[in-house]
Amino acid sequence: MDERQMRMMNYIKQNKWVVVLLILSITIIWGYAWTLMKEALQYMGPFTFSAYRFGVGAVTMFAILLFFKIGIPERKYWKHLFIVGLLQTAIVFLLVMYGLKFVEAGKSSILLYSMPIWTSLLAIFILKDRLIKPQIVGLTVGILGLLTILGWDLWLAQNAATVFGEMLIVIAAISWGLSNIYYRLFLKELSQLQVNGYQMAFGALAIMIVAMITESEQAIVWNAESVYYVLFTGVLASALCFTVWFILLSAIDMVTATISTLLVPVFGLLFGWLLLNEPLTANILIGTALIVIGISIANVYKKSPSR
Repeated sequence: MDERQMRMMNYIKQNKWVVVLLILSITIIWGYAWTLMKEALQYMGPFTFSAYRFGVGAVTMFAILLFFKIGIPERKYWKHLFIVGLLQTAIVFLLVMYGLKFVEAGKSSILLYSMPIWTSLLAIFILKDRLIKPQIVGLTVGILGLLTILGWDLWLAQNAATVFGEMLIVIAAISWGLSNIYYRLFLKELSQLQVNGYQMAFGALAIMIVAMITESEQAIVWNAESVYYVLFTGVLASALCFTVWFILLSAIDMVTATISTLLVPVFGLLFGWLLLNEPLTANILIGTALIVIGISIANVYKKSPSR
């Protein structure tokens, strides 16, 4: 590990207020990014935006890897990095950005951050993980929250396009969960910064190909706002925030880390309401609370030192 990274980690460990400040900053930025992703659809196609975003993010990540003197991974890992790039970046954000055409930014963030539920369920079948009663309770509560959001729209006979968009984002959450399982199987020996940089580059390449095929004739409007959306989500939300996050993971326990990510959809809802005038309906609020409670129960018990 680079000496600068070690000094940074030690400083974070010795100053708890820095941990709180960084967690709040990262989750607020990630939550706010959802409104920018939604607004970006006014200026370019969803796939084109994602291609620019993660292209910029990948370039920034390689600069960060160079700063920390993290080299190129061995050739044997490249295939696995490509697959994670497809699952975690390409598939997730192709589906999310297309789904955002039909679904509010706040609700989209909730649906995508149901990912821990799917990761746990996939781990049962693929990694043969065993769940104990409190974990089953937590997952059940989380799934009920998801069904509260999706089921309400179905019961109220919402616009078919809205339900279609919601299902795309749920599939994206499942793909993200599958990428976590794949990472545990084949890439956990690598630096997390290294994995993030290379998978993002491979994912950006795949998104770029899709964008060229499907949106090559669609107009792109470049102005101060659209450039800001690309740079904020690419440099800050995709590259710098993940870099700080992975450094934080080395300095804090996994319980704190996992539960902290639940702030992202909360901030996503808040910014969607404040900036985009998105409604905070009863089913969204109840569903969000159930998902947050369910994932918290499952992860706190699972990671408890006494267990």
